[in-house]
Amino acid sequence: MSDQNLRLSLLEVLYHEYQVSQQASALVAQVSRAYTVGTLEALAERGSRVTRRAAVLVLGHLAGYSSNHALGRALQDEDRGVRLAAEEALRSIWCRAGNDDQRRQLQLILGANTGRRYHEAIARATSLIHEAPDFAEAWNQRAIAWYGLGNYAESIADCNQALEINPYHFGAASGIGQCYLQSGRPRLALESFRRALALNPNLEGVRANVAALERTLGKK
Repeated sequence: MSDQNLRLSLLEVLYHEYQVSQQASALVAQVSRAYTVGTLEALAERGSRVTRRAAVLVLGHLAGYSSNHALGRALQDEDRGVRLAAEEALRSIWCRAGNDDQRRQLQLILGANTGRRYHEAIARATSLIHEAPDFAEAWNQRAIAWYGLGNYAESIADCNQALEINPYHFGAASGIGQCYLQSGRPRLALESFRRALALNPNLEGVRANVAALERTLGKK
């Protein structure tokens, strides 16, 4: 090990090795033997730039929904690499709430939405919501299906419920903006897009929507 590596933490060394190999599974396996999830959460907030990037990346592979708060805070990191890793990590852990069967049900809902089988997605999501009403992603996925069918009021209601459960759900906030935009209510759309951007500054499409609406409505 070089003198430079001796001055780095183990996590930083492993992350530099990962940048060369691009083997995320190896990084996660090595880090999980040396660090707990709680320690990684702390490092994601207080470590060096490289340490924060590494901690957030590994949490995205290793952590459960209980790390939602730590990763949500990382969306506000001064480093863009940390913010991007946090966004990807959050999208992953949002699907890890609930028990094994509920997560399998969610995967079926995701598949139905991807295949634009919106009626199936709504039926499956409704069943999952009845079983696990605190599963925020089930509400969000049903909102996506409602949107796909053009039922914007129902989609907004489900997005709001997802945000009530998970206040970091920038996707639900953005979804509300899209619903208001499609419904011809631009001022409410702008408010919702600003909320999504405040949660996640990386959302360039949302930023473009905000700029366009501000030009149309006048910046207020």
